[in-house]
Amino acid sequence: MTTAIAGIHAPDTRLAQDATALAREVSAPYLFHHVMRSYYFGELAARQSGLACDRELLYLSVVLHDLGLTERFAGPERFEVDGANAARTFLADRGLPREKASLVWDAIALHTSLGIAPHKEPEVAIAHLGIGIDYGGIGLEALPRGAVEEILRAYPRLEMKQDFRRALCGVVARKPHTTAGNFLSDFGRRYVPGFQPFDASALLEGAPFDS
Repeated sequence: MTTAIAGIHAPDTRLAQDATALAREVSAPYLFHHVMRSYYFGELAARQSGLACDRELLYLSVVLHDLGLTERFAGPERFEVDGANAARTFLADRGLPREKASLVWDAIALHTSLGIAPHKEPEVAIAHLGIGIDYGGIGLEALPRGAVEEILRAYPRLEMKQDFRRALCGVVARKPHTTAGNFLSDFGRRYVPGFQPFDASALLEGAPFDS
């Protein structure tokens, strides 16, 4: 059994162990700490709201959710999709049934999708919730302060804001086409010189039709 943090024992199955090892191996320390905090915050929030889920699938989804920001798994798609594809392949290769691997794919691909992820399966919704708490403090005030402090001691934030900003700006610079309709365009406008955001209104007005 894993050591409890904030009263929560993370799943300790072979698959969970393998996922943790992969995330630790390929992620910078700040990023590994982020995914781990996100899991515990999600579990806390789920308990507060009475949401139940498959805890192993939740753990796999959150621990692997930022593979697309790592050098090994970064590809040509949105970083969420790169990560979802990598996680699904990793888990399927280790025997996770297809429908469960697909649910993990959804949780990772949608983890930045405000207004969509909360309406999906509990694993997807809780993953989104925990990640949002660690990323921007969304809902943090509803969690027990002592539990939050215990999680932060176990997985310190290090230089989270600076390093995460640098990683996201790198995605914008390398793959500007993946910023359409998502939060990366905010980083592009603020931090990336020469960034041209996708303009959906211009697309409509420029459509090659009479009306």
